[in-house]
Amino acid sequence: MSGAPAAALPHWVDLALLPLLNLLLALAITAGLMLLTGNDPVVALTALAMGSLGSADAVGYTLYYATDMAFAGLAVAVAFQGGLFNIGAEGQAVLAGIGVALAALHGEALPAALLLPLAVLAGAACGAAYAAVPGWLQARRGSHIVITTIMFNFLAASLLVYLVVNVLIAPGSMSPETRRFAAAADLPSLSALGFPSSAPVNLALPLALLAAGAVWLLVWRTPWGYALRVAGESAEVARYAGIDQARMTVLVMALSGALASGVAVNELLGAQHRLLLGFTGGYGFTGIAVALMGRNHPAGVLLAALLFGALTQGGAELAFEAPDVPTEIVVLIQGLVILLTGALGNMLRPALLRALRRRGG
Repeated sequence: MSGAPAAALPHWVDLALLPLLNLLLALAITAGLMLLTGNDPVVALTALAMGSLGSADAVGYTLYYATDMAFAGLAVAVAFQGGLFNIGAEGQAVLAGIGVALAALHGEALPAALLLPLAVLAGAACGAAYAAVPGWLQARRGSHIVITTIMFNFLAASLLVYLVVNVLIAPGSMSPETRRFAAAADLPSLSALGFPSSAPVNLALPLALLAAGAVWLLVWRTPWGYALRVAGESAEVARYAGIDQARMTVLVMALSGALASGVAVNELLGAQHRLLLGFTGGYGFTGIAVALMGRNHPAGVLLAALLFGALTQGGAELAFEAPDVPTEIVVLIQGLVILLTGALGNMLRPALLRALRRRGG
């Protein structure tokens, strides 16, 4: 990527306007493809919009899905800032879920004021520890972080199956899931606090917002965060500055895993209230696209998470509201958004730069 055009664009343009233009281009391409295949793009896009934002329940579900994607996106974005491509947020969320479940199941006698923080901290500790291992392997043994985190996803999935099917399964249950957690381990839903929706959106949403603010403060407003970004930009400069890159790699991966644990908190403590297979829903992988679209910045990640949450919820409603429209349209839009904000993320940058210069005289 060329540094000159990126530096010339105002920060808000690079963070918000350019991704918005890429999104509009993705929607335009989708509409064109739908016309070519004999479908009405207005009907499909209207159903998507109404299904994700057209009612209080729709907004609630959009925010619920966006919470998972925000945590996953922040996890990936933090690692990106340190020059690390963490593909393992999915597996780290799985291990965090195991930690959350063990704390919730074995701490049932505790009051909510103790059990909830304990479960959240247990999930964060498990996610951080699981992510720190690939970080240590790269820092001390030269193993590539992409390969190890991908492998660790499979290890985490296998461990979850073993524990849920053979160890933690509820007595007498035919379904691979644990017994319900104690009510003291339930994250309060926002509907109980006055949010006009029956969706499972819960206190994990404000936790995601707090996490985004904390990431911004840590990465952009502390000496450690500056060292992290230096290490991510140039290993040679980091060595010259005396930054311990091995230690930084392990720490940032641990932080990434702790952020990924938010997926488990939202799903297990806020919605499912038990440990079950597939609770992560692939959000750890979606987080990669969310981080790319959000330019690895917390504000951008939140906006991208909201978009992908809306696409997820809108796609679920599309099958009911417009049954003649193929539901794969949502996957197409997501794929185009990822393509245009990732591989072709700078395609519109030169034209936008020229337009801004002409406007500025």
